[in-house]
Amino acid sequence: MTATSVLTPVATLPEGPLSAAARVLAESLLGDLGNRWLHTRGVAARASGLAAPLGIDADLITAAAWLHDVGYAAETVVTGFHPLDGADHLTRNGWPVRVAGLVAYHSGARFVAAARGLSELLAAYPDERTVLADALTYADQTVGPSGLRVDPSSRYAEMLERHGPCSWNARVDADRGPYLRGIAHRIEYLLSFTA
Repeated sequence: MTATSVLTPVATLPEGPLSAAARVLAESLLGDLGNRWLHTRGVAARASGLAAPLGIDADLITAAAWLHDVGYAAETVVTGFHPLDGADHLTRNGWPVRVAGLVAYHSGARFVAAARGLSELLAAYPDERTVLADALTYADQTVGPSGLRVDPSSRYAEMLERHGPCSWNARVDADRGPYLRGIAHRIEYLLSFTA
């Protein structure tokens, strides 16, 4: 996997009220988790940078990016499925349902939820399928574990290898892989008009 850029310092990211609160929460839950925190920082920086070119709400996408992996934090784990555990944690703590929905469905989570029998629980959250939701997934799929940018195919291959051939991610690869490639193509197509 080839990194294409360096980490953006957190202090240089523009923040609105939602993203500022999200950063604080994410750091409190993930700040001691090494690569998970580096990845989260990188995804927040990537998402923030996508907002203006794509004409989407910068505060909302950056907040969702900060929070997309909070379901990995030990204090949030209930089902062991991080998108759902993260969304449930956010909902219990008064975050807007739209943010929880973006977290719940990021990066094709619906495919894994279906395989694990968790679709009904995930359906408690809105699956908005917008450019903003696609941009969150694209940000997640273009930042590796160390927080550096990578191309989507390298990121996906790394994730499958890291989780292993018997993982839930591998089991849904036939559906999730094309879905994520489609998102990457759509976002890159939209970005090609702003270059």
